[in-house]
Amino acid sequence: MSGCSDFAYANRVTITTTSTKYHQVSSPKITKHTVAPSQSCQKKSYTDLSKVVTLVHGSSNITKRIVSKLKGRTIDNIKKHYNSKTDDKLKIENKIYKFGERNSGFNARGDVQDFYELRDYHYENGSLFEDPQFPASDSSLFYSQRPDRRIQWLRPHEISDDPKLFVEGFSRFDIQQGELGDCWLLAAAANLTMFRRLFFQVVPDDQAFDEKYAGIFHFRFWQYGRWIDVVIDDRLPTYHGKLVYLHSAEENEYWSALLEKAYAKLHGSYEALKGGSTCEAMEDFTGGVTEMYDLENSPPDLFQIIKKAFERSSMMGCSIEPDPNVLEAETGEGLVKGHAYSITKVRYVEIRTPNTSGKIPLLRLRNPWGNDTEWNGAWSDQSPEWRFIPDHEKEDLGLNFDDDGEFWMSYKDFQKYFDRIEICNLSPDSVSDDSGKRWELSYYEGEWVKGVTAGGCRNFLDTFWSNPQYRITLTQVDEDSNDNKCTVIIALMQKNRRQQRKMGLDVLTIGFAIYYLPDPNSVPKPLDRNFFKYNASVGRSPSFINLREVTCRFRLPPGTYCIVPSTFDPNEEGEFLIRVFSENQNHMEVHDLEVGYGKKEAKALQAVRRASADPGETIKLQDTFLRLAGNAEEIDWKKFKELLAIALSNEYMFKGFSNDVCRSLVALADKNCSGKLGYEEFADLWADISHWITIFKKFDVDNSNNLSGFELREALTSAGYSLNNHTLNILMHRYGNGQGAMEFDEFIMCIVRLKHMIDAFKERDPDGTDEATFPISEFIDTTLYS
Repeated sequence: MSGCSDFAYANRVTITTTSTKYHQVSSPKITKHTVAPSQSCQKKSYTDLSKVVTLVHGSSNITKRIVSKLKGRTIDNIKKHYNSKTDDKLKIENKIYKFGERNSGFNARGDVQDFYELRDYHYENGSLFEDPQFPASDSSLFYSQRPDRRIQWLRPHEISDDPKLFVEGFSRFDIQQGELGDCWLLAAAANLTMFRRLFFQVVPDDQAFDEKYAGIFHFRFWQYGRWIDVVIDDRLPTYHGKLVYLHSAEENEYWSALLEKAYAKLHGSYEALKGGSTCEAMEDFTGGVTEMYDLENSPPDLFQIIKKAFERSSMMGCSIEPDPNVLEAETGEGLVKGHAYSITKVRYVEIRTPNTSGKIPLLRLRNPWGNDTEWNGAWSDQSPEWRFIPDHEKEDLGLNFDDDGEFWMSYKDFQKYFDRIEICNLSPDSVSDDSGKRWELSYYEGEWVKGVTAGGCRNFLDTFWSNPQYRITLTQVDEDSNDNKCTVIIALMQKNRRQQRKMGLDVLTIGFAIYYLPDPNSVPKPLDRNFFKYNASVGRSPSFINLREVTCRFRLPPGTYCIVPSTFDPNEEGEFLIRVFSENQNHMEVHDLEVGYGKKEAKALQAVRRASADPGETIKLQDTFLRLAGNAEEIDWKKFKELLAIALSNEYMFKGFSNDVCRSLVALADKNCSGKLGYEEFADLWADISHWITIFKKFDVDNSNNLSGFELREALTSAGYSLNNHTLNILMHRYGNGQGAMEFDEFIMCIVRLKHMIDAFKERDPDGTDEATFPISEFIDTTLYS
């Protein structure tokens, strides 16, 4: 079990991103820092994101050198041809959302764009599409500055002759960085080209320059649990007729430049793409979750991790620390430093020698150059070790010794000569039906709201318990498990932070903790302050870090656990997605209260409150009511407001209720929808108001005349309401003051609306089924008159 035996304070790591050129990235080793329980939290700063993530290296100069080196060879050795329309297609989620469509997670910037409808319309009318949502203007380039020169937006046929989406297929050679510091995106795109099935999920092959061309293209990206279809026009930023940003080595090939434009539109501008991690883009291209391992400090079961990842169609890449003085320097063993290799097969291979027999762990790697620059050590092409492999095993491996950049090596040598491995574990919807094993995935979306559910890390015990909580149940141990444990990968991703850069926001510092629940039915919902005070976590993210996603792998015994995602500091607002990958099925649910209100208990308390009221005050209040009501013996909301001003003038620091609050209070107690209250109705309502005032005073501990969100939770519970985090967040969004607090006037309005809606629902659900049916007329009456 990955865990801690104490109540250690959370550790914080801060990354400062820089816009690094594609061919200049280095990846120094990571140093981990921990904080003892007696220490205060420390902050460690890195100056370059490349110290945390591994990026693929390359540049236009390198590509030219490669092409020159391969001169005279067939193009098949440089690029893979993926032009067949009958290739296996990616199994995609049933629903692909259009950008800006309802429930897509993105706000519409105009009409929702359907690629096929727009293409057909413009093709039939002989016009070229111009995207009003991402115009050919400076606003699409930058959000914080203006261009330092005149940028001209041109279509591909205005830049080069005979433009094509693909020229002789696609490969990493199509990825050449321009002036934008988005090497992290380019590295992921280069890796994507090695996986045909996934590539066509992102770059649909139903579009071209020579078939139904109308100046419109579309690309698909995974965003927080959904696939989003992004439509763009093909006007690209140029300077002196040359592409400014991402481009291909082939002057008339445009898939990579258009892909970058679609990704820029998704995030608001090209500038928003400056600085990031390869993992972020890989996940946006696949919907997977990425892990990184330093081979010098790898876990003892890493080969098993790699083997199981391969069995589940995971994308895997590895690299060697670059030479700071030589770009992509070749080693004596035939390997290239600072270069990305893909892992294409993982096997235990049967071996028979004169003295022994058994199985040896081997990996097949591919150099994307696709030439004879290959590993020349043990198990390389034509090496003597292959003599000891039975012929049937060689056939099963698909063994060949072509100069195609692909080679085998032992896991022992892999650990010795390579420095890092990245594994992108694919979600079930990104794996083809016939791929065999796959990960089981559960996920939830949530948010941290200031003063309500943004409780900060475990260092802040008084508020930590208010964070969102998620319960997972593991019942089946891993296949071939020797320790009777379950593999779980937990990934916490914050949402939409890149799009919010133009508003001055950046990624938050995030992490999570895991707690074991030996008797899940006996613990409170949600887990309260006392639980966290007396129970230690059994697992947690290695540190709190300001990356889009924090991921960690755990080995846990079967059982029930609670995951608590949080920001490092309290009151930091943001939305998030939490995902749980496991080898076998897991059950995940929100660990929170059901929404409700104790109506019977409330009526009993109301009767008690009326009976215990001061008789003298009651008579005085009744006299005032009758005087204001006159012969009709009823008061409307205006008279009610006047009555409250008299009754509360000395009772409380009361500035008077707003007209809207008074109308809502009258509607709550008005049984016949007459717009007026008789004395009995008023008396019951007054008992409730007095009780609510008492509660407000009790929890307004600093006498600020408002309740923080954390105080609000306890105040509403005391008032008889059972509310979950989602509802509390909504209440703070609707009635809060924007500072994570709720003033007295809004607190009363909040309680009135809650009580009115819950009472109306329960009248339609007498059997407590949590389902109710309303005729539309009654629903409108209930909604409007509240």
